[in-house]
Amino acid sequence: MSKTAVGLFESPGVADQVVHDLDARAYPRNEIRILKEPLGMPVTGVTGIPHTDFEVGLGRDLKAIGATEPEANAYVQGVRRGGVIVFATGSNEDVDSAAEIMNRHAATKVEELTGGELAHGSLTGVNLPPVHIDSLQTGRIRQSGDGVRMFVW
Repeated sequence: MSKTAVGLFESPGVADQVVHDLDARAYPRNEIRILKEPLGMPVTGVTGIPHTDFEVGLGRDLKAIGATEPEANAYVQGVRRGGVIVFATGSNEDVDSAAEIMNRHAATKVEELTGGELAHGSLTGVNLPPVHIDSLQTGRIRQSGDGVRMFVW
């Protein structure tokens, strides 16, 4: 199972600084992904609408790793407004370190984009301490008060 920290940032500059700090900590570069809405997207079919196709695909991919529908919508909305998502995948220790870096750079709390109403999955809790999951169960885990979401998939 993979564990991934996901952070949404208001601007590409902040996301670049996060990646710089991850690089400085020798985080494996092939385990870091940056996603923002592409400026020029080719039409994928007769009825394809590039931005809609991108947003639908992003929402689907986020739900596949354990995001709830409201969370996925919040991330899509954040990217639509010019935000950038940084994904860092790895071991528990690596991902916890990445989450600390992302939170230090003020990862957006998705509750701020949804008005505070998110449907929480079975692995979510309020005021939870850092969680390490080694079981086969997938879903989202979150450390209270932080903007970064952690997914095990």
